[in-house]
Amino acid sequence: MPARAKWNTLRSAPQQRFFFSELACVAEIEPATVAAMKTSTKIFTVAGALLLSLALGIVAGTPAQEKAFTDKYKAAMEGKDTATLESFLYTQGSDPAALEFYKMMQSGGAGDKISSIELVNLTPEDLKKATTPMDGPTGKVCLNLKPTKKLLIKVEKKDGSGSSSSSSENFVAEKDGKFVIPVPGPCK
Repeated sequence: MPARAKWNTLRSAPQQRFFFSELACVAEIEPATVAAMKTSTKIFTVAGALLLSLALGIVAGTPAQEKAFTDKYKAAMEGKDTATLESFLYTQGSDPAALEFYKMMQSGGAGDKISSIELVNLTPEDLKKATTPMDGPTGKVCLNLKPTKKLLIKVEKKDGSGSSSSSSENFVAEKDGKFVIPVPGPCK
């Protein structure tokens, strides 16, 4: 008797019922399992995003910390305290030539009267600029910390021959609970 004919006999009918009922059960269960997996994945994703945003909110500098940073920076700048100005620089992994340039820029305006100083949130353009490799003295360099704010400083000078104003900006990052100015280093 051919195999196909044997399968269709009455003796194999219970096997057929068992086989087809098992297939039906698996087919019914699988979509529910997949749906449950998708739902649980969504729940864990939302919960993880919520925890991450709370953690970043806790880590982010408070207005009091921002004011303390800007007040200390302003006092150091107007008091010609180059050592304190250089202490704001985050130098780990920095390019030596870039570090010398940043030190020169920090001390270059020491003694000037600051008319305004503030930490502002980064715009999307600022973020793009901060994450794009830059041409440095020894090749392409990148910021070694991700900036979270931008320090804007405006200086106005008045003397007998007239007045002038200038402004500068630096990216500011947070490291170990304090604000620092990251110095670029080799891109990784």
